[in-house]
Amino acid sequence: MRIVIAPDSYKESLSAAEVARAIEAGVLDALPQAQTVCVPMADGGEGSLAAVAAATGAELRKAAVRDANGRDREAEWALLPDGSAFIEIAAAAGLEQIEPDQRNALRATSYGVGQLVLQALDAGARRITIGLGGSACNDGGAGMLQALGLRLLDAAGQDLGPGGSALRGLHVLAREGMDPRLAHTEFEVAMDVNNPLCGPQGASAVFGPQKGADAQQVEELDAALAHFADVCAAAMGRDERNTPGAGAAGGLGYAIRQFLDASFRPGAELVAELAGLPAALQGADLVFTGEGRMDAQTPHGKTPVGVARYAQRLGIPVFALAGSLGPGYEAVYAAGITAAFSLAPGPVTLEQACREAPHYLRQRAGDIVRAWRASAAS
Repeated sequence: MRIVIAPDSYKESLSAAEVARAIEAGVLDALPQAQTVCVPMADGGEGSLAAVAAATGAELRKAAVRDANGRDREAEWALLPDGSAFIEIAAAAGLEQIEPDQRNALRATSYGVGQLVLQALDAGARRITIGLGGSACNDGGAGMLQALGLRLLDAAGQDLGPGGSALRGLHVLAREGMDPRLAHTEFEVAMDVNNPLCGPQGASAVFGPQKGADAQQVEELDAALAHFADVCAAAMGRDERNTPGAGAAGGLGYAIRQFLDASFRPGAELVAELAGLPAALQGADLVFTGEGRMDAQTPHGKTPVGVARYAQRLGIPVFALAGSLGPGYEAVYAAGITAAFSLAPGPVTLEQACREAPHYLRQRAGDIVRAWRASAAS
């Protein structure tokens, strides 16, 4: 019996590799003779760098950057054997790096992401893949662009400060100082959502609240990003605000598409290929996947559905384990997942759920395998 275990990380709890090991333990509790294959996954967000580096043998390098609150920190990026680079924006501007009471969606900046791009360029990379997801910023990628040499000026000719809120004062783009190497570099975006930049499904409305924005701030940020897009469209003659994925990572998807002419690709698909998931699925009887929370957003580029699509082509059942099941999670069934399960055995606090996640994963995986075996035998 061959069982493939290909989960994403559980945000602020377990890495994808830790989730996979816990599920594997449960599988072997119920079916000791099973052949298990663990393929830690990601969808472009946090954990993508580790998955890509492990799968390709990439060299992990460190860079001094600013986090989303402008504080100095060290961030990793990967130089792949073929000379290309992989950057995970969560390493520089990640939400997990910012304490909940310190999150400020109005002023959070993506500047550190631009610093990572410069490090990759300095290392000679002329093909850069950027994993989008898990960001603390909502600045439309403005901070990244400033790090790359773009000047965003107000009506008085002064440089704008950090954060999405500051974009309300944007008057002029000064592109002359942008690093000339950018024009000779191929950019690819690994994204986990298809949201546009603005509007009710945009970056601010959908993801702003988790970054600390209240209802009024969401409206302020959405208007600021719309103004940013208006100025960019007038200056550049094209408008990428409605491109699917433009709203990823607080609008970083928009900036990378608008200014760096990047191609977009589902992050789960890209990581799956680098990690060898298609080969691992050959001859498999069952697949486990999962993420911290499954809801109506999961079918729009998240890891569980990405894994399910590969398995579905081979007719392999897929069971998903989630820390919680939110509104609309049932949409994953139409996307190829056979059944989805929440981990907690009953009412628990978030702290307890995170602490006990390995135990819950092991229990649920064992329960599922026992039920699956019984069903197969009947």
